[in-house]
Amino acid sequence: MDDERDREESEAWPIPAKGPPQSSTPQREAAIVALFARQYAVTSVEQLKDLGLSARAVRDRVAAGRLHRIHRGVYALVDSSLLTREGRWLAAVLACGPGAVISHRSAAALLQLRPTAPGSVDVTAPNRRGRSRPGISAHAGSLQPDDVTTVRGIPCTSLARTAVDLAEVLDRRGVERFLEQAEVQRRFDLVALRAQLDRNPTRRGAPVVAGILAELAEPRLTRSELEERFLALVRQAGLPVPEVNAHIPLADGAVIEVDFLFRAARLVVETDGRATHATRRAFEQDRRRDQLLRLSGFTVIRFTYNQVVNRPDEVLATLARLLVR
Repeated sequence: MDDERDREESEAWPIPAKGPPQSSTPQREAAIVALFARQYAVTSVEQLKDLGLSARAVRDRVAAGRLHRIHRGVYALVDSSLLTREGRWLAAVLACGPGAVISHRSAAALLQLRPTAPGSVDVTAPNRRGRSRPGISAHAGSLQPDDVTTVRGIPCTSLARTAVDLAEVLDRRGVERFLEQAEVQRRFDLVALRAQLDRNPTRRGAPVVAGILAELAEPRLTRSELEERFLALVRQAGLPVPEVNAHIPLADGAVIEVDFLFRAARLVVETDGRATHATRRAFEQDRRRDQLLRLSGFTVIRFTYNQVVNRPDEVLATLARLLVR
């Protein structure tokens, strides 16, 4: 096993002829310590070589227990079981060579838009070293400058590139949750996502992301236009026609205007467009109105633009069940 490891290291870095142990200097040691400190206790042989350490010196430190082999050509100050999540991610990137970045599920976790991905670390690499190995799930692919960012010192695919990558390894709902979380964190960038799709129209994940964006990009309908679409659905289905913009008096004397009122069923329907209901103030007001109506004995349900226009069957099925209760 030791001979095999020596051969592996020699491919990445020629081993000098036998000689006395390499001496070190305080300056070199300080530089090595600083490197490990900013890289979550991991480094590559190439980085150590740049600091003046030879392959033989690396082997000597491994034999002495001062370094621990994580992947071929990648070492840590601690055993792999003691590495932090970030240390495992960076070690995987270093193992896959120049240009490699964290991607797919691991990138979503690093971007803090999905829970930490268990198991192998996802890495995208443009070179032959980027192949799967124990602990690493490698993906081949070209990366443009806009596809790459750095998060906490770790090279990572951008949010937009990660969305397309995820669409090839997760179901549609998983990608929707990723983008929903980006929107909650105010990191959703529609321009960047569309640019990503334009650059990668043949990727397997592109149609999934494009379909999600199509549903999010609702036109700016006026209140009356969205109401007319809803009323048209109700009439076509033969359901009772509701009162429009009805006024409901409350016990404290206040009056609330609602979009639609099915008075006999004491059912209130609100049709919500993103343009008028996505603000913090609207969010708070909508919920307070719903609470007051519930206290007065009304059932309140809200349908979004996307549901009314793109999922009318769901809207009608829900209405029908509420109206016959």
